[in-house]
Parts: sequence; structure tokens; C-alpha cells
Amino acid sequence: MASDGDGKSSSGSSATQKSSAPEPASKLKVLALHGYRQNGDSFKSKLGSLRKFISKYAELVFVTAPHVAPPMEAGAEADPTQRSWWFNKDDGTFKGTNKNGPAVGFEQSLKLVEKVWREEQCSGLLGFSQGACFVGLLCDLSARGMTSIKPEFAVLSSGFRSGSLVHLNYYENKVQIPSLHIFGETDEIIPKEMSQALLGTFIDPQVLTHPGGHFFPAQAVQKPAYVEFFRERLQYHLEAKEIENATAENSIMLDENGTDGNGADNDEEDSD
Repeated sequence: MASDGDGKSSSGSSATQKSSAPEPASKLKVLALHGYRQNGDSFKSKLGSLRKFISKYAELVFVTAPHVAPPMEAGAEADPTQRSWWFNKDDGTFKGTNKNGPAVGFEQSLKLVEKVWREEQCSGLLGFSQGACFVGLLCDLSARGMTSIKPEFAVLSSGFRSGSLVHLNYYENKVQIPSLHIFGETDEIIPKEMSQALLGTFIDPQVLTHPGGHFFPAQAVQKPAYVEFFRERLQYHLEAKEIENATAENSIMLDENGTDGNGADNDEEDSD
């Protein structure tokens, strides 16, 4: 097991690029977490159709996991493009169906995604397979106030509950943010029953199934579901921002007028 900790990320505008002045967000920024043995660039390529479907409403920000996955064959050299968010087997690999194992490298990955989330000012999470498992854990951590990541919504494809011992208590309370759960009826890597168990930890989850196996579907038949979900999330996000800005403006006006919340003059002298 190795790690280079490069923390690379990519999006329509790279996470490493900074504009001279921030512009009002007209789209959602969604942090996208790839699966085991993938990386940010390969995941971005695989989601080309999805990115086109939702381009009016959201921009996906892709980040590469910090850990290099071990070679698939003993004695072979590790491929630095094959990454992992953590390892849950004693041999230093990862398998979604493994139970009661470790979570080696999880904390480092958590710090990385918190950094990218903060720098990119994301508002939602999206993940596939191990990345979707990570999204589920992040949602739980957020609900308990144990991470700086505060997602407004989550999209989880081929997701599952982590079987690592340290994560077993993460699913005691249901996550209350809007969520879309996607899984294949014939997925042999992460059987649909595992994805169904994860969606059961969310309140009012939306479900999108497909007849295929272990992949993130983005065909014409799925387009309406994706467009509707992200359109609603953007509408809610913009409405919440308007309320937040109006509240801030009212607060500034009150301060300038020298009054408190009850309309009393703050610099009025006390009477005897």
C-alpha cells in the first residue's frame, strides 16, 4: 500500500485554479468521488454523458484519492493511476463486501476531501462504489457535526454501507438531506441488496435502478431523473441563498441604524 498524497482534483474549472474575484454561483458545485482503482480523471471521463445532462444545473468537481491501490497480481508493480480512499482488508486491499476489517487511510482521505470541499465551495456530494460508500459516511459525519463538509444533497451509485469495524456505528441515525440512490439489478460487485441497505439509512431517498451491472448509468432513459433531481437541488439552493442574503442585508441595516432586534436604540442611556 502506498500513497503520494497529491490530492489532484479536476472539474470544468480545476480545483487548483482561482479566479481573481468570485462570481455569484449560478450552478451547483458537486464533489465527485470515484470508485476503487479509479481516479479523478478516469471517473470524469466515465461520467461524460452525465455531465452533459446536468450541465445547466451543476458542475462536478473530481478529486483523486490519496492512496495508490496495490497491484492486482503479486509481484507486479503498482499502477499509480489506480487509487483507493481507504483499505479494509488485512492484505492492504479493499473489497466492498468485506466485513469487520480496518479502515486504513480513511482519515487522510477525509482531510483531503474536506480541503477540496472548502476550496471549491461545493454544496453536494456524488460518488460511485467505494466513493458512494464514502459519501454515505460523510453524510453521517456531517449530521453529527464531525466534519466541515455540510452537503445539501447526495447522489450515490452502487453505494453500500462500510463494513469496517470503525464505521459500524455510523448508521445509527438516518440522514435527512435529499438523496438519489442508483444501482444495477445485476451488479455482482456490489449486489443490489447492499445498495438497498444503504438507502435505508436516508430519509425519503429517491431510487433509480437499471438492468445492468456495476457502472454509473447515464443513458437517455436515465436523463429525466438526473435533470429533475439536480434542477430541484439548484432551485432550493438559490432560494436558500436569497433568504440568507436578505437576512444579512437586514442585519446590516439594523446595525447602521443603531438599533437592536427589538427596535431599541443601542446608544440610549439607561434611566434611573
